Amino acid sequence: MSNIISRSELRHDPIQKRWVIIAADRSRRPDGFARPGRAEEDSAPCPFCPGNEEMTPPEVVALREGGGEPNGPGWSVRVVSNKYPALRIEGELTRRGVGMYDQVSGVGAHEVLIESPDHGRTVDELSLEQCSLIYSTLQERLIDLMRDERFKYVLLFKNHGASAGATLPHPHHQVIATPVTPKTVASELNSARLHYLGKERCLFCDIIAQETEGGERIVSMTDRFIAFAPYASRSPFELFVAPRFHQHSLTEASPDDIRGLAEIMKDLLGRIRAGLDGTPYNYVIHNAPNTETKPRRPSYWATIRHDYHWHIEIVPRTTQTAGFEWGTGFYINPTPPEEAAEYLRGIDPGGSDSDEEGA
Repeated sequence: MSNIISRSELRHDPIQKRWVIIAADRSRRPDGFARPGRAEEDSAPCPFCPGNEEMTPPEVVALREGGGEPNGPGWSVRVVSNKYPALRIEGELTRRGVGMYDQVSGVGAHEVLIESPDHGRTVDELSLEQCSLIYSTLQERLIDLMRDERFKYVLLFKNHGASAGATLPHPHHQVIATPVTPKTVASELNSARLHYLGKERCLFCDIIAQETEGGERIVSMTDRFIAFAPYASRSPFELFVAPRFHQHSLTEASPDDIRGLAEIMKDLLGRIRAGLDGTPYNYVIHNAPNTETKPRRPSYWATIRHDYHWHIEIVPRTTQTAGFEWGTGFYINPTPPEEAAEYLRGIDPGGSDSDEEGA
């Protein structure tokens, strides 16, 4: 019997207690076995540029202020299914044992949000209005995917630069819905719940209050959001961004909150571009899991709105993970977060705030 799989599936590691997605479709990408850090190819037509819509799967959502036909030009933000998905939305969610191992069918969703028609401008270089459209569309995709009871978690993230995992240079975000809660998020949830049960306060709110009072690790702060270098930063210039008031999920954010998020992200990513010479970066938006699923532990989920606080983690790729980190789970950070914050505070983020059509 062949062990080769033709579709995605999730496999559980009983030692590390983590899930791994085995995604056969991903190996068929043009860059499937390319080495990380390769030069980005700009000579081939870009599937994310206006006029090349036929090169992508049909759009899931597109914003067209001036109207226009679906799957054609005239959009300001466009969401499509990933052509080489890690997980597929079609199919039944099944769980089974494989000897002592656990396996879940590769049901989920994998989407790409194309940030603007402009091939060369990323978040910090776009107008505040365009950035607000990006984050409001991400919020809408989160709300929509959470209506599906098969999905336990929806991750929103961005890879910027080839060495950060971006296989196409046209700026974009990705959205992946999974049928299990990732280990990283589960660990955050457990820590938040223990803190809340012991103190009846949100762990994240307590951290935000302490960082606000101290101030030495703060990089940027507005009336709605705070950004600081975490006390135990894993790498140089890592940033933690969160609402200053309690919200358990991005789904709760108001239009004013979304505009405030766009404002602080433009500022931070501009500082990273200007201060770190365009260093590639990743960022992830951590939300509470899908509360629309039928929980096995109702008492646990009942506290989520009080003990979990959505946030963003930004990690510039200034260092590489090597053998020690891989073998221990520890991180070696050569730049104290206090120094990183001080440096970034002194950077003029620059960037463009053009309101031209398509900006």
